[in-house]
Amino acid sequence: MQDSLDVTTIIFLALAVFVIWRLRSVLGQKTGHEQPPSDAFRRETTQAPRGVVRPVDGDNVVRLPGAAAERAGPAELAPDRWKGVAEPNTPVAAGLDEIARLENGFDAPEFLNGAKMAYEMIVTAFAQGDRQTLKGLLSKDVYDGFEGAISERERRGERVETTFVSIDRADIEAVEVRNRVGQVTVRFGSKLITATRDASGKVIDGSPEAVVDVNDVWTFARTLGARDPNWQLVATEAGQ
Repeated sequence: MQDSLDVTTIIFLALAVFVIWRLRSVLGQKTGHEQPPSDAFRRETTQAPRGVVRPVDGDNVVRLPGAAAERAGPAELAPDRWKGVAEPNTPVAAGLDEIARLENGFDAPEFLNGAKMAYEMIVTAFAQGDRQTLKGLLSKDVYDGFEGAISERERRGERVETTFVSIDRADIEAVEVRNRVGQVTVRFGSKLITATRDASGKVIDGSPEAVVDVNDVWTFARTLGARDPNWQLVATEAGQ
């Protein structure tokens, strides 16, 4: 029994020596000159191109004031940047240039698309008496006027039914910038079906079937460069 145990022990010791020898041959030995293990999530600190600097705590590339894209004015960057929105060398184009100077990334066609969406939302919310939606889209003075009209309508027991058929046009008519506050006046041309009913349900204004042409001139404003990206309706008038 003792001889058998000794033979078994010798076999296991031989196997252990063999395993250790294989591990050393595969992994190698430390010499003090090893490179640290690579980290797949570590940012590489590569050399940035001239004219840009990489922030230490971010991945975005920030252009320095002297970079070519910042040196050129709006007209130099794109002479036809307001094509389809404003004619060159007009007060409207000059006003849009001033907004673009103060509001990085301002895009007039995108603004008009947003203005059309706001126009439909405001008209619909007013018809439905949706004060919460209106409060986020209107300046205080305009909201007070809309809210007063809604309250008076509710007092009389009237309700308005409005359906948008189309918004046929949205043209910028005027642009003004004062003390970093931009104001853009837009003329809307739309087709609506609208009717007002009294408390008994009788139509007292408009028609639930007729499509009517509506022209409105609305002015939107916001503080340029502010964190809040929303434009608010600050003035309305009926167009001719």
